[in-house]
Amino acid sequence: MIALQKWILSLAGTALACAISYEWLDRPIAIIFNRSLARPEPFLRLTHLPDPFVPLALIIFVGLGLRSLSGWVLSRGQKCAFLCSVSLIVAEATKTQLKFVFGRTWPDTWINNNPSFIHDRVYGFNFFHGGPEYASFPSGHMAITCAVISVLWVYFPSMRTFCALAGLAVAVALVGANFHFASDVIAGAFVGISSGWMVTSLWKAHEHLDAS
Repeated sequence: MIALQKWILSLAGTALACAISYEWLDRPIAIIFNRSLARPEPFLRLTHLPDPFVPLALIIFVGLGLRSLSGWVLSRGQKCAFLCSVSLIVAEATKTQLKFVFGRTWPDTWINNNPSFIHDRVYGFNFFHGGPEYASFPSGHMAITCAVISVLWVYFPSMRTFCALAGLAVAVALVGANFHFASDVIAGAFVGISSGWMVTSLWKAHEHLDAS
C-alpha cells in the first residue's frame, strides 16, 4: 500500500506541476527559447536520441522471450533489458492514448503546418480531437526515455547519476527546441516513470511468488 500511496501522491504532484506550468510557465519559456535559441542543432540532435528505442525494445522483447521459451534462465542484465523493453512498450501505448485524450497543440509549427503557440498563438487542449497536429501532451520522447531510465534506476543503482543526467538532457532539449512545452515533458516523465515502476514491481512480485 505504501508504494500505491507514493504513486497517487506522485500523480497529484504531477497534475499540480502541469497545471502551474500550463498557466504561468509554458508560454514564457517557449517565447524565450524561440527568441534566443531558435532550435539550436545540439538540441535537435538530443531530441532524436530516443527514436531507436521502440524498434529496439521490440527486438529485445522477442529475442529474450524466445530465449526464455527455450529454457534458458535469464541473467540479471537480461532481465533488466527485458523489463526495459516491456516498460518502453507500455509507455509508448499509454502516451498514444493520452495524446488523443488531451489533444494539445504544439509550441511551434513543424509538422503538417500544425497550429501552434509560436506561429498562430493557438494554445490549449482540445479533448479527444485526435491527429498528429494535436498531440503535444504528454511528451512521447520523455515518456519512453523515462520508461527505460526508471528500470535502470531500480536494477543498477550505480547508474542513477547517469540516468538523472540523461533524463534532464532530453527534457531540456525537448523544451529548448520548442518541440514540447515544459508541462508536456513533466507529464511524459511521469508516464515513463510509472511504466517502469509498475513493470519492475510486477516482476519482483512474480519472482517472490516463484521463490515461495
